[in-house]
Amino acid sequence: MIDNPRSPRVRAVAKLSKRDARLETGLFLLEGPQAVIEALNFRPELIVELYATPFALDRYSDIGVAAEEAGIEVEFVTEQVLTSMADTVTPQGIIAVCRQFPTSLKDILSDEPKLIAILEEVRDPGNAGTIIRAADAAGADAVILTGRSVDLYNPKVVRSTTGSLFHLPVAVGIDLEAVIERVKEAGLQILAADIKGEDLLEARRGGVLAGPTAWLFGNEARGLSDEHYALADKAVTVPIYGNAESMNLATAASVCLYESAFSQRD
Repeated sequence: MIDNPRSPRVRAVAKLSKRDARLETGLFLLEGPQAVIEALNFRPELIVELYATPFALDRYSDIGVAAEEAGIEVEFVTEQVLTSMADTVTPQGIIAVCRQFPTSLKDILSDEPKLIAILEEVRDPGNAGTIIRAADAAGADAVILTGRSVDLYNPKVVRSTTGSLFHLPVAVGIDLEAVIERVKEAGLQILAADIKGEDLLEARRGGVLAGPTAWLFGNEARGLSDEHYALADKAVTVPIYGNAESMNLATAASVCLYESAFSQRD
């Protein structure tokens, strides 16, 4: 059992909460039983190290079973060591170190996608992770984070996906103009989610949402720049019927993705 929270190995894991360490190593931190079991079930080859307290592994016995089936050794650590490794204040006793695995835009488009989410300058980790989770739930084919968006492997992004990160392709670090050009060439329309756009329900009634679509979501505070707004084929807005001043980006994105999913399945 690892019991020294100051050991080089523990410090190396803890450093993965920082972007520089992730860039240098090509690794990222995966916390919590739900995220870890998704990695074990869908992408076990990505797991480099797996740590757990004895109590946590006893509580989440399915993780031990899945790890054994995947040929991955679970290393026991003390509560103090696990707390030192974790990015969260109150970790749940399970941590994995994984290899980063972004998908290329070429591979995404070669599979003839029908529904994609593009994130341009989305900076909040919780929003980015929740949109990936919503895209997964809505049956989207991929998510693309441009180079101006938050790091996909930020621990808060990873946690917010609740394991969906391992379910669908995600491309990162691409210039938006290049993304738009190649997505259009692949036969998808670009719909910008913007308050200046057409009412979402009107767009659905008009058949706008039924075709292959890439939704473009901009910055939480500023939305899309005029230059990037002009790249879209059409703009659509989620109507607000109550007295709310605005809608959270991740919530609006979830609605847009599901409306497309509904329309494409009608």
